[in-house]
Amino acid sequence: MLLPVVLLLVGLIAGWTVRWLYAKGQLSASEQRAERLKKDAVKEADALKKELLLETKDELIRERNAQEKELRDRRNELQRYEKRLLQKEETLESKASAVERQAQEFTDRERKIAEREDEVSRQEEKWREELERISGLSADEAKRLLMQSIEDDAKREAQTLVSRVEQEAEAAAEKKSREILVSTIQRMASDVNAEVTVASVSLPNDEMKGRIIGREGRNIRTLETLTGVDIIIDDTPEAVVVSCFDPVRKEVARRSLERLVSDGRIHPTRIEEVVQKVTHEISQAIYEEGEKVCFDFSIHDLKPEGIRGLGRLMYRTSYGQNVLAHTREVAMFASMLAGEIGADRDIAKRGGLLHDIGKGIESDGDSNHVELGVELARRLGEDERVINCIAAHHGDVAHSCPESVLVQVADALSASRPGARRETLDNYIKRLENLERIAEQFGGVEKAYAIQAGRELRIMVNHETVSDSEAKDIAKSIARQIESELRYPGRIKVTMIRETRIVEYAR
Repeated sequence: MLLPVVLLLVGLIAGWTVRWLYAKGQLSASEQRAERLKKDAVKEADALKKELLLETKDELIRERNAQEKELRDRRNELQRYEKRLLQKEETLESKASAVERQAQEFTDRERKIAEREDEVSRQEEKWREELERISGLSADEAKRLLMQSIEDDAKREAQTLVSRVEQEAEAAAEKKSREILVSTIQRMASDVNAEVTVASVSLPNDEMKGRIIGREGRNIRTLETLTGVDIIIDDTPEAVVVSCFDPVRKEVARRSLERLVSDGRIHPTRIEEVVQKVTHEISQAIYEEGEKVCFDFSIHDLKPEGIRGLGRLMYRTSYGQNVLAHTREVAMFASMLAGEIGADRDIAKRGGLLHDIGKGIESDGDSNHVELGVELARRLGEDERVINCIAAHHGDVAHSCPESVLVQVADALSASRPGARRETLDNYIKRLENLERIAEQFGGVEKAYAIQAGRELRIMVNHETVSDSEAKDIAKSIARQIESELRYPGRIKVTMIRETRIVEYAR
């Protein structure tokens, strides 16, 4: 038992010894190999160190060369700058020297000029004293005489220039106005219709005349009383004449008589009924005609009173000329003229359409149609320019706008066209000659002119023989004599002119 244990112990010890020896041999071999690796590493480190030192030395050499090159370039550039600065400094020094020389020259010149001015002043004072001694005038007096002479020359030249410009402007304006009027008249073509104060009513037979007269004349008296006309029954076959200065009443009577004749029932009650009905129809027709006129001229804001006033003009005449046709013509003329000269066409057209509206107003006062028209236009809220067109179209009021002048021109064109009015040329000329004759028979009157179709008498008196107060007395005397000797429509304005006129000629 003991032997196996001993043998086991011996075997264990022997095995451990062998392993220890083997481990020791391995350790010795590892140490040798580590020593070799160490030596090799040292050698490689030395070689790498030498290589790095060489590379570092090369890099330092390259860096030093680059810095030396940059230093050389900068040194060269600085040398160029220094050279350039030296050149500029030399240039500035030369310029400064030139400026100093010029300043010295200027100083010398100013000194010489000041000396010359002093000399001139002394000479001027000397010559002034000499001139004052010779002329006997002081410097202020001589200056005043010279200025007066220059002023007189300038005034003469200005007057000559103004006179020439005015003459040229008058010639050009007259030519242009003729062209505008001719162009406007050529563009306006309208028929001329003469109105009369009588109307004829056709009858189916002469027996109807007796029925119109009625028993003891009651039918004709009733008709004349209700309409305010004269019914003339004479020997004219199958016709009755209605006469009245009022076209509206004449038209009411004519239509009423035609309906009574057509109906056959003629007695006072029937006559009154027909007259009332026709009167209403005429009133309605008047308003419709006013609306038609406003529509034709694109006037859409006129109040009913103004529309009715325009419509009444259809039954109004002036020297036989229908006033509504005349009004239409004036509005068209005024609008065309305004377009030609650049004025307000709407104002001119409206003023032309309303210029005679006073003739369509029924009034019991003494106001003429111009005053009535102005009053109505103000009630209607018309533009002040339109009101001036109405007020100034006969020259009674001064024109405040070009449109009122155009309306006056258009009114004259419409009224003066041949055939527009029934007043004959002989009667017209005779009336104007009588006007001038009455004025020229007074002492101190040099010349008299009837203008504006006889609505104004312009009188020139001698200012040396007639004073202002005497001129007023002569004007009143002429106006009274015209009223007593002549018959005329409307009124005539007497204008007395007393003026001092001085004319000189430059030869």
